[in-house]
Amino acid sequence: MYTKLIGRIECVEAALWNGLTGQDYLFLRHEFLSALEQSGAVSAATGWIPQHLLVVDNQQRALAAMPLYLKLHSRGEFVFDQPWATAYGQAGLDYYPKWLTAIPFTPCYGPRVAIAPGIEPSSVFAVIFDTLQALSAQHGISSWHCLFPDSEQSKALQNVGLSLRENVQYQWLNQNYRDFADFLDTFTASKRKMIKRERRKIAEQGIVFVKIRGAEATPEQWDVFFYFYRSTYLKKGSQAYLNLAFFKICADRIGHHMLLIFAVKRGEYVGAALSFIDTHTLYGRHWGGQDGYDFLHFEACYYQGIDYCLEQGLSRFDSGAQGEHKIARGFSPVSTYSAHWLKNPAGARAIEAFLSRENPHITRYKQAASALLPFRKK
Repeated sequence: MYTKLIGRIECVEAALWNGLTGQDYLFLRHEFLSALEQSGAVSAATGWIPQHLLVVDNQQRALAAMPLYLKLHSRGEFVFDQPWATAYGQAGLDYYPKWLTAIPFTPCYGPRVAIAPGIEPSSVFAVIFDTLQALSAQHGISSWHCLFPDSEQSKALQNVGLSLRENVQYQWLNQNYRDFADFLDTFTASKRKMIKRERRKIAEQGIVFVKIRGAEATPEQWDVFFYFYRSTYLKKGSQAYLNLAFFKICADRIGHHMLLIFAVKRGEYVGAALSFIDTHTLYGRHWGGQDGYDFLHFEACYYQGIDYCLEQGLSRFDSGAQGEHKIARGFSPVSTYSAHWLKNPAGARAIEAFLSRENPHITRYKQAASALLPFRKK
């Protein structure tokens, strides 16, 4: 096996890349990653330098593919290693640049290395790790980080020598509910009453919702969505990671995998949420709305998504990172992982010691969060 670094995903044929990644996991597909690059959301200017990695054999046949970036900062990752960078700086060491295997701005777990059928995964992970260790030594790169791999690939990364870091997200899991009322029937009386009150308040404010696939949305509707999306960041005094061009490129190429939910009052848009859809999962990703409306965020980002999953028979609603308020609304805590290798031996030992203290705390936190779920005891 040999490896090749690819400076732009457009240098790899979409059919070849997608032939490895398959259909089930949307965010690893060529169309999504190329939209990030073509829109400029991912570029040297934004601190995300593409260096995608292909594993090939002696006949140059592609055996595996992995998104890879040379990162100059830690923004847009949703796994927070800035304290590690600070500690490196205090020790007189450079933490950046670093290698990053991730889906930019997308904290949704899934496969991070696409491997052709019949190829031994352990061999692929070993050759990738050997390559990145050698390149790090040659070019002064501090580390390699793989964010949100699925559980199988997390174990494979740990087996070749990376350290695992656990985190928690909140996701809605479909237990074969017939409809939203059937879902609420599993709640305790007080929590069920709370959800009904929140949904009733939306109706009392005169807000209705319109769902539309991305491929069917008009340019004006994308402008409206982007206005709300960007406003969410501006309210916090920051700039949005993604630009309008990214969303419109995605709508053109994978619009049937996108769901726009508009909140409308008296013919005026007052909010919008965007989700992505693959075979089994709805991924709630971006939203924004006008201030002054009670429970608009909960309805647009959670309840409407649950309704859609129930209508379409989807098994999971991945609502993104963070958000303990999701627990009371029936989103269960699930473990996610990241894998880390640091070239500097002292740095590696320090991070390993840190993780040995942090990971048990995360396990206890997940247990405590589970105890707060609103479901009736069986």
